[in-house]
Amino acid sequence: MKFKIRRQLISLAAAVPLMAAIGLAQAQHGDYPNRPVKIIVAYPAGQSTDIATRYFANKLSQAMGQSFVVENKPGASGNIGTTLAARATPDGYTLVMGANGTHAMNPALFDNPGFDAEKDFEPIVLTALIPFAISTGPNSNISSLNDLIASARKQPGKIDTALPSVTAQLIFEMLKQRDVPLFPVKFKGSADSMTALLGGHVHVLIDTVAATRNQLGKIKPLAVTTAAPMVSMPGVKTANEQGLPNFTISAWNALMAPKGVPADIHAKLAAEMRKIIDLPETQKALTDLGFERAPVMSNAELNAWLRDERRNYHQIVKTAQMKPE
Repeated sequence: MKFKIRRQLISLAAAVPLMAAIGLAQAQHGDYPNRPVKIIVAYPAGQSTDIATRYFANKLSQAMGQSFVVENKPGASGNIGTTLAARATPDGYTLVMGANGTHAMNPALFDNPGFDAEKDFEPIVLTALIPFAISTGPNSNISSLNDLIASARKQPGKIDTALPSVTAQLIFEMLKQRDVPLFPVKFKGSADSMTALLGGHVHVLIDTVAATRNQLGKIKPLAVTTAAPMVSMPGVKTANEQGLPNFTISAWNALMAPKGVPADIHAKLAAEMRKIIDLPETQKALTDLGFERAPVMSNAELNAWLRDERRNYHQIVKTAQMKPE
């Protein structure tokens, strides 16, 4: 009997530190965030992902009482910043704004991008869809997508086209498959490619509507890649309406955390982001910036949707025979 009581006391004594540790962890999570949170953007400042992330970081700072700070870590088509995020401690204090480029296209483009898009990340919420625009410079004599198509077919491979992202490269390949033979000129980001277009160094730019809108009045948008015309691009027709049927594609952003983030922190971030996204002012801001509202999904639905996106982009990349830079 004495030995039994002794064993019980020893077991209880051993359990006390564990219970204290669990209680401490719960208390720490309960006041999350209690210090600044970093959101990695794997693209340069000024890219559409950066623009949207800064908006959401500001809103999260207001809602959660701590600073959410954007850190741009561009390079290698987004692989550098995404790899840094994948290797971060999964404590909720390092997040990443995932994109179709980093989390759907790059796994198909690169044999080893430095991360596993599915195994290394926990998606929190899909934040926005990102349509693209095809534009020409201020001194171009091309005034419509039909003009561009005709010119490209008359002089194949002669019309220099700025491509600031892997999604822009994909759209370029889709145009080539439709017998629109442009010449690709790759840039590291939107700012450099826009400078080249404005300076007359390239004839055409394929970039997000969000980045394109900053120079409306100076450049000439020819088409958008949405199914229907966009409020934020008045007077600009879709590619579908101008001789390229079913030419519809949008990029996307999803806020993510490294795999292993505590469930309560994940749930808190998801709840706050959903509140922010549902705000009328957020929807107006996204529309004004050139984004579209993302569909609302549960965590299980979002994970399934991302798996489908990876499969779809893998097929597109292989069909187009795209190669990494």
